[in-house]
Amino acid sequence: MLKNGVCLVTGAASGLGLATAERLVSRGASVVLADLASNTGRLNDIVAGLGDKRALAVGMDVTSPDDVRVALDQAEEQFGAVNCVVSCAGIAVASRTLSKKGPHSLDDFSKVLHVNTTGTFNVLRLAAERMSTREADSHGQRGVIVNTASIAAYDGQIGQVAYAASKAAIVGMTLPIARDLSSLGIRVVTIAPGLFRTPLLAGLPEKVQDELAATVPNPRRLGDPDEFAHLVESIIENRMMNGEVVRLDGALRMAP
Repeated sequence: MLKNGVCLVTGAASGLGLATAERLVSRGASVVLADLASNTGRLNDIVAGLGDKRALAVGMDVTSPDDVRVALDQAEEQFGAVNCVVSCAGIAVASRTLSKKGPHSLDDFSKVLHVNTTGTFNVLRLAAERMSTREADSHGQRGVIVNTASIAAYDGQIGQVAYAASKAAIVGMTLPIARDLSSLGIRVVTIAPGLFRTPLLAGLPEKVQDELAATVPNPRRLGDPDEFAHLVESIIENRMMNGEVVRLDGALRMAP
């Protein structure tokens, strides 16, 4: 499915999204790398670095229906109809439900859910609409959608209430959406990664990174974004993977 496939990857300017886009291109897929318009310059540099005409940079806000439709239009004009979506875009805030500063900001809570949950669903619903018009392959399949949750959906830590809620919602909607889209031959799978060496963690002091890595049972290190991308590839290629949430965390269970 990857060879000659057309994939949209959100959050593609860095971290898990970038690693996924790079791997999918290397496996023969045509990939639309989408991220906020403010990151378009970086996306263009990434596409130029890939040196491949099967990669396209698009500025896109996942919460904007118009932006997503334009990105899907550009994909179709350049490569053909999308049959694969990988949603990696997301944000986080650190705030307790109640602290000395007062109650958690409702605006912050709403923003995290809007970007992480609503944004993921927005991309998914519009991409599924396009996929549904494709001709099914010999296995009756029209596409696959891979969403990104987090082990915080299960093991949310102190100060992670907004992020954990947004990712738990993605976990919760995986099965019903897979059931909704089953008659159309569209699969939906979610990955719940643990601690990965993304720009967020890479910006921490080395000592802190080492301490975090030591909490992972096996392998005792931070995950490499390409390991996330490898799982995405496996999900796309394995037609029986559907309606499931896969933890990718080295057996980590987060402490409070």
